[in-house]
Amino acid sequence: MTWKECAMQPLVERRPLSAVIWPYVQIARPDHWFKNAFMLLGVALAFFWRPDLFTLETLGVLTSAFFATCVIASSNYVINELLDAETDRLHPVKCNRPAACGEIVPWIAILLWGSLGTLGILWAFAINGPFGAAAFGLWVMGCVYNVRPVRSKEVPFLDVITESVNNPIRLLLGWFALVPDRLPPISLALAYWMVGAFFMATKRYAEYRAINDPERAASYRSSFRHYDEQRLLASMVFYLTAGATFSGIFIVRYKPELILSTPIIAGFFAYYLLLGQKTDSPMQNPEKLYRERGFFLYALFTTCVFLALMFIEMPALYEVFNVRPSTFEPLWRIG
Repeated sequence: MTWKECAMQPLVERRPLSAVIWPYVQIARPDHWFKNAFMLLGVALAFFWRPDLFTLETLGVLTSAFFATCVIASSNYVINELLDAETDRLHPVKCNRPAACGEIVPWIAILLWGSLGTLGILWAFAINGPFGAAAFGLWVMGCVYNVRPVRSKEVPFLDVITESVNNPIRLLLGWFALVPDRLPPISLALAYWMVGAFFMATKRYAEYRAINDPERAASYRSSFRHYDEQRLLASMVFYLTAGATFSGIFIVRYKPELILSTPIIAGFFAYYLLLGQKTDSPMQNPEKLYRERGFFLYALFTTCVFLALMFIEMPALYEVFNVRPSTFEPLWRIG
């Protein structure tokens, strides 16, 4: 279905009950819940700080925390799709979304948004106060990004910054689910933010190139009036450099063993950028990256190496780089 055909669809049709309900399930985007795997870094940090938390009982808490976060994320997806319906009709792919095709009744979508948000926030506060506060922050940022008068997604560069702040919020969610009485390292949270900004800027870059029409791109998203390929590439370099700087602070301060992972992580970002420059890049829909088998396997390998090094101690590295040993007790020691 083309975007013109979507735009001409009637707002309400007589359909079977299952066909009426399904579009509302679609706009809640349960297929995007995997993005909440970004909580894993916060969980890994919590285990690094307190290895005694590595128990079966903890698994129940983490499962509850994960699904509470998913419910809040779905609330944000609902309002995103509802308020983007008009402009999505101008996008070559997003015109097929239910709201853009007139399959959604606005007041029902608003009720769904509010219900999911309320349920998710109450659920989160039932886990603990700091986790609830972080979850509420995730929901608020969804409003900042999508709802006027702010609607930051229409402001160049601010759109990337406010969307990617969900990365450190998810880190906090993973951490607070297990360690509610203190903050995680700020340096790693900032690095996570900048890495998320790199991912988001790459998505913008891929979208801009796919539309391949500056006027139509600007009609679809106001921020594209100020973007071009050169500016987006320059911003990607900025975000990645800032992320590497903050990561370096964390590594030197807390875990020098992670130095061994830097070539692998650098390769991951190079691979990501390479895919971002492909014609009809898969980076337009990061939730479908699992279909890029080579990239998915490399990302899995990178994650495993990072997590393994978080819990291994190599005393020789501290002498080579002239840094003080970490005060945290590792799970394994080499050398």
